[in-house]
Amino acid sequence: MQRLDLKQLLSQKLSPQQIQFIKLLQIPTAELETRIKEEMEVNPALEEDEPDDTEELDRDDDSDDDSDDPDASLDNDENTLDEDFEDRSGSDQETADDLPEPEIQPKDDSPTDTETAPDNTDLDLSDYLNDDEIAGYKMQGDGPGEEEERDTPLADTSGSLLDSLLDQLHFASLDERQEAIGQQLIGSIDGDGYIRRDLSAIANDLAFSQNLEVSVPEIEAVLRVVQQFDPPGIAARDLPECLLLQLERRPQDENTVNAERILTDTFEEFSKKHYPRIQQKLDLEDDELKEAINVILKLNPKPGGSGPSGLGKTQYLMPDFILTNDNGVFNLTLNARNAPELRVSPAYTEMFRTYDKAAKKDQKMKEAVTFVKQKLDSAKWFIDAIRQRQNTLLRTMNAIVELQTEFFIEGDEGKLRPMILKDIALRISMDISTVSRVANSKSIQTEFGIYPLKYFFSEGIATDSGEDASSREVKSILKELIGKESKERPLSDDKLEKMLNARGYNIARRTVAKYREQLNIPVARLRKEL
Repeated sequence: MQRLDLKQLLSQKLSPQQIQFIKLLQIPTAELETRIKEEMEVNPALEEDEPDDTEELDRDDDSDDDSDDPDASLDNDENTLDEDFEDRSGSDQETADDLPEPEIQPKDDSPTDTETAPDNTDLDLSDYLNDDEIAGYKMQGDGPGEEEERDTPLADTSGSLLDSLLDQLHFASLDERQEAIGQQLIGSIDGDGYIRRDLSAIANDLAFSQNLEVSVPEIEAVLRVVQQFDPPGIAARDLPECLLLQLERRPQDENTVNAERILTDTFEEFSKKHYPRIQQKLDLEDDELKEAINVILKLNPKPGGSGPSGLGKTQYLMPDFILTNDNGVFNLTLNARNAPELRVSPAYTEMFRTYDKAAKKDQKMKEAVTFVKQKLDSAKWFIDAIRQRQNTLLRTMNAIVELQTEFFIEGDEGKLRPMILKDIALRISMDISTVSRVANSKSIQTEFGIYPLKYFFSEGIATDSGEDASSREVKSILKELIGKESKERPLSDDKLEKMLNARGYNIARRTVAKYREQLNIPVARLRKEL
């Protein structure tokens, strides 16, 4: 039996503007520039503000009519705009709120925001959307211009290790079949320079992808050729092979021979630093063992990262904030690329002047202006979101600087105070999630280096004095204690716990072990040296 029920619900939904702000807030500076360029390509009503162009427009307005105020004229246009479209139907308003982003076509553009729109294939918008008016910022969005390259020089990242290996393969004396095998091997190299894929699987790949039947011995023969390429140790199948390939290129003196014996016969003992067992098996004196191990420690365990730019693209860290100390007065600014000057295109504002002065306002013209109105609204929302992002970033960073003033004055990690996301959220009267979005992917440039914002957040450790100490401070002291220890008899976690307790830090052994692992410091046995 069918039944009709009436329910009343209260729900909250984010508006398109709020969603846009959240997405812009969490991206770093490097990605923000790309995001702005994408928005400018999609929305022709949005462009970068160029001071020279603005001055020229102001001079043109003054020369056209001295009695008219340009600002007042612009305000009148906005008022006319609101009056013309305040009576639009609900479906039109809903479409404008959804921020549609259709392709902009100067001619034969059919509207999508009205259900009963007439056929307007004859509508010519060339007076409003000609390429001359928007070519300037389109060129800026397509790629870096001369001025952009001058302002932000970047290192040359055109070459990669993969390209270098392929070039060396072409110079090797290989036939067509062997070169195909070599290309497959090079393509199977991981980011750290190893080939971890089984050679039989590579043979299957060649059979399926290139219809080339090869045997494992054939692949091994070509692999030996690839392993002679630069950098040394490339295309190894495991760590011992990688180190042995590098030792083969060294002068074959006594130390090198002993190092090869250690890697070949006692690699497991070497990885666990069981030096007495190595001496017993290889009959080495203390000095001989020490010299051989020093040779091994100078080798590169990850040759894939030693090429021109590795197997991947080099990443450059671009700080979001710049903090300077002027005689005790902090000056916090956003990165210039993080604060772009955007504006609504004057060409599109001029369209409404034309529409307002037109004697005949037919349906086709209204539909064209409705489309432009949507783009103008989208541009204004985007500019507001950028400004709101800048304000939120500065408020958050200012609060961090206020809480960590001692660190920013001296740069001493021990001066960091315990600070969590909630502390900043309460100071700036914002939600913790907003502070988290700011801190996750942003960094600040100081006089002591570039730090990620997450670096300044740490939990508190109770002390004998009753005050909480930052976990960063405890880690700094832990690192200092391990750095001063005797390498012949390293300190265990139990001893480190007692030494920290003696300094007034109430910390357990498991916490010491956790902090040690976070600092990438091995256990005492693996820190032992001869």
